[in-house]
Amino acid sequence: MLGLCLGLAGTLWAQVPTAHFTLAWSHTIEKIRWEEDYNVTPLGLVLVEARVQGTGAGMEIPDDAYLKDGSWHYQPKLPILPVLRLGRTPEAGDFELCFTQISGDIQCKAMSHWIGPPNKQVAAVEVWGCGNQAVAIK
Repeated sequence: MLGLCLGLAGTLWAQVPTAHFTLAWSHTIEKIRWEEDYNVTPLGLVLVEARVQGTGAGMEIPDDAYLKDGSWHYQPKLPILPVLRLGRTPEAGDFELCFTQISGDIQCKAMSHWIGPPNKQVAAVEVWGCGNQAVAIK
């Protein structure tokens, strides 16, 4: 099984054993939850669906979005991402990673569970599929 790798500049900090995950966070100004579902593939991360619970600064809802269970759902049209780079500072709060465990339960934990809390000295993290050879030789 492919896993999800967390690190920076090709240095591995942690590995999460999953082939599908949800990345979630709250908008820093509007405090509205945003979620993105990804599949981990040998070529990179595939963004499958995104959800946002409202609109606000920089949070326009796409024309093809539909409202379900209090969130706007839509399918972003992005190419496969070899690496996803995320800004991560104490002021913005932390990202949350959610994935299905072997038992079938969904587990959500702050990214700090795997790599420690956000800090100003290292204000970013990169996320990639652990089997992605393009990232491994970077």
